[in-house]
Amino acid sequence: MSDAFAVAVGRFYQDLAERLLAGAMGAFAEAGHTDVEVFDVPGAFELPLAASYAARSGRFAGVACLGAVIRGETDHYDFVCAETARGVMEVQLQTGVPCAFGVLTCATMEQALARSGGDKRDQGRRAAETVLSMSSLRAQLASG
Repeated sequence: MSDAFAVAVGRFYQDLAERLLAGAMGAFAEAGHTDVEVFDVPGAFELPLAASYAARSGRFAGVACLGAVIRGETDHYDFVCAETARGVMEVQLQTGVPCAFGVLTCATMEQALARSGGDKRDQGRRAAETVLSMSSLRAQLASG
């Protein structure tokens, strides 16, 4: 099993993407993992496919999926959020490679900023920590 990790980043909200990525990279570095590859995609909806490519490559112990969806005036938000979450879950269940859902789903930009390393939480860091934890569990069960 690989010790490398992947991060797929939806870049629709560039500033939020950078904040989420910084949090994730900080968590990986603090855990001693410097072999982390970052893959950019246009937005959150593309994250499951990027996660699938990374997971199926056999090169990564886990994939942190990062992005943001901010509610607008239409139902588009609901579809993107639901399908992105379903897609990320489907990838990890089909491949066995842990994939964390580090996608902000917020009503406002202020909420997103607070959850991307602001005063409420750092969803990028949390996604990396989740991938690290689940990949450790996977390795433990595979060796036992």
